[in-house]
Amino acid sequence: MVTGYLDHLTVERGLAGNTIASYRRDLRRYAEFLTAGGVEGLGEVGESDVSAFLVALRTGDDEHPPLSATSAARAVVAVRGLHRFALLDGLVVDDVAAQVKPPAPARRLPKAIPVEQVEALLTAAAAVEGPRGLRDRALLELLYGTGARISEAVGLAADDLDLGSAAVRLAGKGGKERVVPVGSYAVRAVEDYLVRARPALATKARAGVRGGALFLNARGGPLSRQSAWTILREAAERAGIPAELSPHTLRHSFATHLLDGGADVRVVQELLGHASVTTTQVYTLVTVERLREVYATSHPRALR
Repeated sequence: MVTGYLDHLTVERGLAGNTIASYRRDLRRYAEFLTAGGVEGLGEVGESDVSAFLVALRTGDDEHPPLSATSAARAVVAVRGLHRFALLDGLVVDDVAAQVKPPAPARRLPKAIPVEQVEALLTAAAAVEGPRGLRDRALLELLYGTGARISEAVGLAADDLDLGSAAVRLAGKGGKERVVPVGSYAVRAVEDYLVRARPALATKARAGVRGGALFLNARGGPLSRQSAWTILREAAERAGIPAELSPHTLRHSFATHLLDGGADVRVVQELLGHASVTTTQVYTLVTVERLREVYATSHPRALR
């Protein structure tokens, strides 16, 4: 039965060889678990047996270490698929595994850095002499001040930014555009860059290369995502920030600091360009964790 199911996945579904190998190991363990429990065939399996197998995956035994939620979920998916295949083939009368849900992987909270570290990062970016320092400061100020994705920031044209109204037009995923306000610090940093640095960078562009991008590299062409990563990493090193940062860290920090300041989650949703507020609500978990930390360190009866 297992062989037939795996052949079906290989031929009909076209699953990768590594996936098939993982499913084979998972189903072999499932068969051993059922045999140890006195179950001799799929027709004798009940929903409680499938649930017990999931528990065994997570707790481990003398021969198997406990599986992570992700690995256990893969095994449960393999088992559910096997029972569904058996039902469609008429080998069993009921799909007893249908209601056994794979465990959800642990939710990874977005990494945000404190406001003090953001300020140190921005100061470090400006420490580079010449046009590059002005550009780097403007880029990081804009990322933190608007919550823009790195692809949105490096994709900006000079005329996407309206400094008079302190707003920027960002092109998000799926081509969906949104207009986001720009804070005064970012406005000043971008103004300094446009007046004192960008013209010098633009003159270095090769003939025939259009310099319409807002952020330019040392050769006068559009700044790449990889270069933006380098700018952030080098600024973090100069600022002495030990955490491993990415451009998305500033986006996470933007959202988290807004919510810490009392912003409505739906407003933050619009600013981030999330299609669903559910995506944005992960940031509320960050602020709740921050509340717990403050409570634990401040309340006289918080620690036991």
